[in-house]
Amino acid sequence: MGVTAPSFASLTTLRVGGTPAAAYECTSAEELAETVAKLDRDQSPLLVVGGGSNLVVADGDLDLAAVLVRNEGILPIDDHRLRIQAGTEWDAVVAYAVEHGLGGIEALSGIPGSAGATPVQNVGAYGAEIADVLTRVRLFNRETGADEWAPASSLELAYRYSNLKFTSRAVVLEIELQLEKTDESIPLRHLGGARVPLAQARESVLETRRAKGMVLDTSDHDTWSAGSFFTNPVVPSALADEIAAHVGEDAMPRFAAGDGKEKLSAAWLIERAGCHRGFPGDDAPARLSTKHTLALTNRGNASAADIVDLARRVQAQVRDAFGVELHPEPVWVGL
Repeated sequence: MGVTAPSFASLTTLRVGGTPAAAYECTSAEELAETVAKLDRDQSPLLVVGGGSNLVVADGDLDLAAVLVRNEGILPIDDHRLRIQAGTEWDAVVAYAVEHGLGGIEALSGIPGSAGATPVQNVGAYGAEIADVLTRVRLFNRETGADEWAPASSLELAYRYSNLKFTSRAVVLEIELQLEKTDESIPLRHLGGARVPLAQARESVLETRRAKGMVLDTSDHDTWSAGSFFTNPVVPSALADEIAAHVGEDAMPRFAAGDGKEKLSAAWLIERAGCHRGFPGDDAPARLSTKHTLALTNRGNASAADIVDLARRVQAQVRDAFGVELHPEPVWVGL
């Protein structure tokens, strides 16, 4: 149903962005599909908004409708599978799984946003990603008008990617996960690959994320962000060798990515390019987090333009220092 249009600053975790022309709150999968179908028939531009944790939206009045995903619910199908409405808070899904002895997503604790967004960019952290447990997705196909379940294999899931990202071809209505009935976590990268009890694993991940300002807290400007702003770049091994030699550190993070390529740490590159925590300085309305250089933060009164300027400045310094192009992880709207 139509509601008074709130600003995107109130709908996103970065707390920047202007005001949509209209807003529609959808509390069921069917209402979500019907609303998108109607706006498409009317040729009205729209933006589907879940938790708003992966959006950078332009300032000012925007000529588009905000479709607010508010269908919530977790349905156990059997001892291993969960069916989850797209608007369900993702961390509530992880908490539910841990409480019921279902392993596989405990490493994804504390990630902001809604469940429906997790397949779009194949959310991941600490050695796990949604592709590991996703079985199928209920989609509203905006091209054909079909409301249908699609297997996870059809999404071309890869590092922070699916064929839903940036395409707007379909809207996620529900997801289904296959988890493991267990007392122990998956091997956790931040614990050196150790397996620990599920509840302990969840608390460990939350503690680690809090230390990096990656758990939402309205009183902490380090969490006024879109999480990790840049994806970790994949580069030829020869370039990785050049960067390691140039910096002169034995412990440069680098991971095999196949085909003679390696994945590097974006945060490590940002720091070695001279962008320190809190960069560019105390007077800037948008700065790198004081806890983690991979997060671009709104210090209370930043605009979308401030965030974009900071992102471009960081990209330029990494490019100039190492010849590596950093790619933003959030979706940019109107920018």
